[in-house]
Formats: sequence, structure tokens, C-alpha cells
Amino acid sequence: MLRIALTGGIGSGKSTVADLFAAYGVPIIDADRLAHTLTAPGEPATTDIVAVFGPSVLNQDGALDRAALRHLVFRDQAARQRLEAILHPRIGAAIRSWLASVNAPYAILVIPLLLETGQQDLADRILVVDAPKALRIERVKARSGMAEDEIERVMAAQVTRSTRLAQADDLIDNSGDPARLADQVARLHDLYQGLSREWRTEGISPARSATNGRVERP
Repeated sequence: MLRIALTGGIGSGKSTVADLFAAYGVPIIDADRLAHTLTAPGEPATTDIVAVFGPSVLNQDGALDRAALRHLVFRDQAARQRLEAILHPRIGAAIRSWLASVNAPYAILVIPLLLETGQQDLADRILVVDAPKALRIERVKARSGMAEDEIERVMAAQVTRSTRLAQADDLIDNSGDPARLADQVARLHDLYQGLSREWRTEGISPARSATNGRVERP
């Protein structure tokens, strides 16, 4: 099965793109949703997080206070690395287990911190969702109520746009036109189905293929 890692900076629209692929029946797994599941009350990862960061990262009902934890780790690189050491091995293991259970021409792995955590080996190709920084900030403010300075700190903790684009096998421009976004996903769906067939029938590797799904900005 062809494994496509879908990544992009905060506010780029990864979930929107994943939903468009899901409409074609493509299996999707999302690392952020896995992280929420793994950090539910009573889960081992939650216990480890509290052991490292203390009870202040819990709400009164015992659930993880995600806003408080985010506020902490995006102001302290060492704290962020400790959190990642707790979560990312578990997320990677969960993705590998899921992949072993899926039977489809291709699957989408939504991994926002793919490059930051060195998890490229989970995928055969990297699909980057890109959008201008100002637009990304406005999207995050609208959906989460985060202050702009906090969004800037999250962005600063991620790889640069140029690094992300340099690693992309395929690229989606999500600068705001829903019809164009849907067209790009449709084209990539056809590409990935074709690459999957070539891989199965002719043994042609889909990784770093000369065939690509990049788009040029207008």
C-alpha cells in the first residue's frame, strides 16, 4: 500500500485536505487525533506527562489542560522535547499498527510534525499543504482563539516553509479557493491511484518519483 504523509504548518489546512481525500474513501489517520486519544484521562501517556510536568497541566476534572501544556512547551524548548519524547514514539507505533491493518491502494497519514520529529520513514511520499503565513495566522485565530504571539511561537517551533517545501514530493496550494483546492486533491487522488498500480504491477517505487503532484502558484 502506498503511504502518503500529509504535513504542513499550523493553519495550512491539513484537516480540510484530509477530509477531501476521505470523501474518495481513502483511509486516513491523524497524528493529532491519536495524540488526543493517547492523552485521555488514565492513559499511560497522560500519567507520564503529569509525572514530568506536574499536576498543573491537569484540569479540575483530571483531564489534560491542553492550553496550559501548549503555553508551557512553546516557551521552553527543553519542555517541548520532553513532551515529544513521551508522545511521538507512541504515535509512531500506533500509526504502524494501523497501517498493518489497512488494505487500500493508498492511505493518508496526517502528521503535522513529520519533519520536525524525523518520521519520514513512515511514508513513501510527502504531501505538503501550503498557504501564506498571514492567512494561516488568521485561520488559527478564528478556529482556536489563540493570540497572535502564541501562534507565532508555534510557527517558530516548526521547520521553515522553505525546508518543508524542499522535502515535498507533492504540493497543495491552500491559499483560499475551495474549488481549486478540491481540483488539486482530485488530481492527486488520480496520481496516487496510478502510482499504487505501478508499484503493485510493475515494481516501480513511488518514493521520490519523477512523477509529482506539485502545483505552481498563479
